[in-house]
Amino acid sequence: MSNGTCPVAGTIKRISNTISGGLLKNARCKHRVEEILKLLEDISSGRGGPNHLTTIQDLAKALANEGPEGVCRKTGEDISLIIGEQGEIFQSHLETRNCPDAACVKLAPAPCQMACPAGIDVPSYVTLIGQGRDAEAIELIRKDNPFPWVCGLVCTNPCELMCVRGRIDKPVSIKYLKGFAAERAMSERLYNNPEKAPDNKRKVCIIGAGPAGLTTAYYLALKGYRIVVIDALPMAGGMMMVGIPRYRLPREVIDREVAMIEELGVEFRFNTRLGNDVTFDQLKEEHFEAFFVAIGAHASYKAGISGEDKFPQVIDSIDFLRRVALGNRLIPGKRVAVIGGGNVAMDAARTSVRLGCHEVHVVYRRTRAEMPANEEEVSQAEEEGVRFSFLAVPVEIRGSDGKVNSLHCLRTELGPPDKSGRRRPIPIEDSDCFLEVDAVIPAIGQTVDRTGLSDLRALKWSKRNTLSVNIASMETSMDGIFAAGDVVSGPATVVEAIGGGKRAAEAIDRYLLGIPRLRMPPVPVRRRRVDFIEIPASTKMTLTRPEMPMLNDERRRLTFQQAELGYPENSVREEARRCLRCDICIRCGTCVDICRSKMEIDALKMGYLDLDNPAPTDLRITAERCILCGACAANCPTGAMRIEDRGGERLLNLCGTILNRLRVEYCEICGKVIGPAKYHDYIRKRVQGINRHLKDRILCLECARKATAESHAEISPPKILA
Repeated sequence: MSNGTCPVAGTIKRISNTISGGLLKNARCKHRVEEILKLLEDISSGRGGPNHLTTIQDLAKALANEGPEGVCRKTGEDISLIIGEQGEIFQSHLETRNCPDAACVKLAPAPCQMACPAGIDVPSYVTLIGQGRDAEAIELIRKDNPFPWVCGLVCTNPCELMCVRGRIDKPVSIKYLKGFAAERAMSERLYNNPEKAPDNKRKVCIIGAGPAGLTTAYYLALKGYRIVVIDALPMAGGMMMVGIPRYRLPREVIDREVAMIEELGVEFRFNTRLGNDVTFDQLKEEHFEAFFVAIGAHASYKAGISGEDKFPQVIDSIDFLRRVALGNRLIPGKRVAVIGGGNVAMDAARTSVRLGCHEVHVVYRRTRAEMPANEEEVSQAEEEGVRFSFLAVPVEIRGSDGKVNSLHCLRTELGPPDKSGRRRPIPIEDSDCFLEVDAVIPAIGQTVDRTGLSDLRALKWSKRNTLSVNIASMETSMDGIFAAGDVVSGPATVVEAIGGGKRAAEAIDRYLLGIPRLRMPPVPVRRRRVDFIEIPASTKMTLTRPEMPMLNDERRRLTFQQAELGYPENSVREEARRCLRCDICIRCGTCVDICRSKMEIDALKMGYLDLDNPAPTDLRITAERCILCGACAANCPTGAMRIEDRGGERLLNLCGTILNRLRVEYCEICGKVIGPAKYHDYIRKRVQGINRHLKDRILCLECARKATAESHAEISPPKILA
């Protein structure tokens, strides 16, 4: 029945065509179908309530069973069928107020929110921060992510890659705004947990206290479950604690946010390794009803080069970072080579600098453009003195007397793309080069250490050595065991682990309540529709993304003090005002088309609306040409474009950006507001010659009609019949 990929929008279109086509002859049948259409339109516009879907099903059933033969019964049967097959999508529209296909225009999601693995309502919290409502912003973020402060410092910010503002100049600094708000809310003691549901006396065991495990613990604890978290490390945090260096993520940040989870009654058992200190059978004896596995990917891949296993000065990156995080600050060597080009390689290199290494080299087989590490990480490493050897592939680690003395490399050139889409490096013959080093840190990837799960033979594993799960429900092949995080995805990011943990919490809750599991991955929830921040177009266009203040280079090379110092408050508020509010404006271009093609004014220069062929954008031009006719606002499908009279002026704004404002004029007869002079000039040109008596007069429509009638009466007095 659906037209397109969204069954809600498709069903609405089908029913609308049935009604407008006059196919429903029976009055009672037509009334029921119109009621169904109204309820569906409520769902597609975010106005639906919890009983909408049940009411639609009852009406459809009545049509199918009681309506006259023909179109009526067929319509009822079709609606019942599609809701039976696609009911989860209808329910998702009601619960999330989001339509992933953007077919329901008022529920079209913002690109930033859809790009966020945790599904955070980015436009709403950015706007709240812009309004100075930091604690409210954190409360909103924690509905989808219990670690806003952590992610405000180390998130890989995929939301910014999709930020539409980037088509105009630079993306909004979403990540750093979140970090500022979290720190401010924590400092002001306004960082609070939501109210917890009553204890339901049901127990769940979580194996792994990393971001995925902690996230699952948080959301299940809020639902009233008794949660026990076990971990092999002596503290909570997982890779956040032992994989991310302190200059990027201070330990106290992790401790403060973990304390918020512990406050909910979550029990932690540290220094407890599954398979060594405790077994699954022993845990089952404690009457846990479900298990969540989030052991991460703490093992490193071998570099696969000669000499790798001969020398103690060859240290895998994960082990190196863990040692440092746990307090071992011994220098690995005076001259260190780090092999790899990812974020872990950057962490290992920058950590080596802080430990006092005289020279630190990063050896990478491709060019800088192909490096998977974040650009800011690479730039900061360069600032701290890390040297980069691009297009070089290590082939041998050399040494004598049990000590490393050099890294033998070959130069490479880039060939055709490999499976990842990047160009494959090809070694060049006789291009040998030797890097004099006394320590080597391979950082070429991580994998899962299965040791603790080896007894669970029914678990299915992928070819990538990750646990196989149902991506919608996060269930493994064993009943009652769920998994997420790096053990499922392979080495990924903190925010991806958080997203997986949140999905798993929902799935475990459904499993224990006996609710059917989800058939599709959850859709991000639109939490709020926060009022716009009003800002002049000139300001909107001239605001620029601020540079992050950094600790000076000398200090960064000597200590593990946080390198990024954070934005000052005024920069945060101004940066939030750069947001284009893509949760409301769907960038359909209707306003531009109306202004250009219908009104022939062409006042809206918004090239960023066209993703495929972006053109220059200048919101300031609108004020030069716009006549404030209101055609753009009248045809905007979402209410993003608005026109209003305020304080003797008429204003046009797009999601709070004031595009134009002009003084209004008043009817010289009745005193009614009739719009600005530029609009009247436009109208006069269009109606020139129709009535010369109204040429220089300012009249509302009603008074103009009366004046026209009177002028006609004066010109042509009625004939008096004899």
